[in-house]
Amino acid sequence: MKKYIVRLEAEERLRLEQLVRTGKAAAYRIRHANIVLALDESEAGAKMKDADAARAFGVSLRTIESLRKRLVEEGLDAALERKKQVRPSVEPMFDGEKEAKLIAIACGPKPEGRARWTLELLSERVVALKIVEHCSPQTVMRVLQKTS
Repeated sequence: MKKYIVRLEAEERLRLEQLVRTGKAAAYRIRHANIVLALDESEAGAKMKDADAARAFGVSLRTIESLRKRLVEEGLDAALERKKQVRPSVEPMFDGEKEAKLIAIACGPKPEGRARWTLELLSERVVALKIVEHCSPQTVMRVLQKTS
């Protein structure tokens, strides 16, 4: 027995059909709309089984189940979007304190024999001072661009 049953209102069904018909949205949104329309168990719905829907749309059964759950618990807009990450995949290398130290080095006196700091020199300096374990010049660039 299914725990999360999809029953769309008439205006929700109309909105999804219009989204699919126009095709002016991200592919994942259109696919999610098609899946929700197929799973709809209201009178006007297709009442497709999960396994059939998974096969028809080329997704896993788990995707169908999680889409059902998101629709019932969070609403139609959440079901059409991708699931938000709870936490970032990679923790930021520079927090506020480390960022401040990097900026202080960059704004401080220039290195001996150089006209100015380069990204390579800054990345080597923050590693030498043990502010971070490792750092690429691109990471330094992103931190400095963020702070302007």
